[in-house]
Amino acid sequence: MQTITITGGQPLHGTIRPAAAKNSVLPLLAATLLCGAPCCLRGVPELSDVDTSLALLQAVGAKAARHGSDLCTLPVHASALCGEIPAHLAGAMRSSVFYLAPLLCRAGMVRLPLPGGCRLGPRPVDIHLAGLAAMGARVELEGDAVTLRRFGPLQGVDFTLRLPSVGATMTLLMAACCAMGTTILRGAACEPEVCDLAGFLSACGAQIAGAGTPVVVVQGRRALGGILYTPLPDRIAAATYGAAVAAAGGQITVRECPPRYYEAFLQFLQQCGVQVTRRENAVELVRDPSVPLRGSQQLYANAWPAFATDTAPLAAAVLLEAQGESQIYDHLFANRFACAAGFRAMGAECQAAGHRLTIRGGAHLQGACVTAPDLRGGAALLVAALAADGTTELRDPGHIRRGYADLPGDLALLGARCACCRPTAVR
Repeated sequence: MQTITITGGQPLHGTIRPAAAKNSVLPLLAATLLCGAPCCLRGVPELSDVDTSLALLQAVGAKAARHGSDLCTLPVHASALCGEIPAHLAGAMRSSVFYLAPLLCRAGMVRLPLPGGCRLGPRPVDIHLAGLAAMGARVELEGDAVTLRRFGPLQGVDFTLRLPSVGATMTLLMAACCAMGTTILRGAACEPEVCDLAGFLSACGAQIAGAGTPVVVVQGRRALGGILYTPLPDRIAAATYGAAVAAAGGQITVRECPPRYYEAFLQFLQQCGVQVTRRENAVELVRDPSVPLRGSQQLYANAWPAFATDTAPLAAAVLLEAQGESQIYDHLFANRFACAAGFRAMGAECQAAGHRLTIRGGAHLQGACVTAPDLRGGAALLVAALAADGTTELRDPGHIRRGYADLPGDLALLGARCACCRPTAVR
């Protein structure tokens, strides 16, 4: 358990660059299992989920290591791979689901205890399993685990996803690269991270058309080689910095992250009264802290290109002091707004009910002792603390570092009074 101490009321100034996107790096690491030559991912931040992914790769027999900011993997023979994913690693992050397809294709079987991660409500893997079953995998559900086996190569299929799940699209994209014949994925997710995975696989030799659209076509059974690859920048981190300057005031530039990656959030900030100047590969954000933010927002988080679910708690933090009642509805996760309890402890009037958060607005936030309930909720509490009078102590049992290598340090570089105390034992 670490404690982050934030003293509010300090405007932010400076320039910052997001690291490689967590939501790209994790599936890319899993995809390296399909490659017959060394792979290297450039500029990867030191996140706890990345550490878990490296441990998972090593646990199933792969060779993976960090070299500075680069992550490098070496190819291994299929006979050296083990399809049993350790329960403690599967339970540490939901992204363990990305190992279903690579291990099924390479090792012939995979057993995955139900994946963990943030407690955001039901997050079924039924679309992953239905697609793999359509390709010929035998699916065995046993208590809190699922086992997949194949008897011969997977077969290309024309498959329609029941909803545009990012994780399921990525799983089936990886499986399709190894399947015999052509796979058509209909209703596919269109997020930039899906395009990044498709770009990585294509650079390794896969033949993929339509990534970034609802219909993706993959010509399977292409031998995949290795690649030196730079994942796309983290659009959620970029949005976090934007939320921070909206809450605290000031002027910052977020560089080397194209505004199109988080355009919906930038539009939200503009509606609140933040001045947003877009450039090809950067965004300048200016907010006068003496001018109240505008609330009365109705936000709906959904699949790309809509407002991203991971940015919903960040938007909530911005709206706490804004003038007018706002509502945020998250279509995907039923417990997205567990951070509401922390907001209320800081003096905000807000209420979470299922997928919906209602914010009265006009709050005068005060420093308080709060606890991060999950990754993005923890970041949102930190953002709210930047706007609060006095000092906030944010207790974090490890959630925030799952997605940000050093968010307090990043914000301190921009002028926030924000620091981590040494980790303490959980009682």
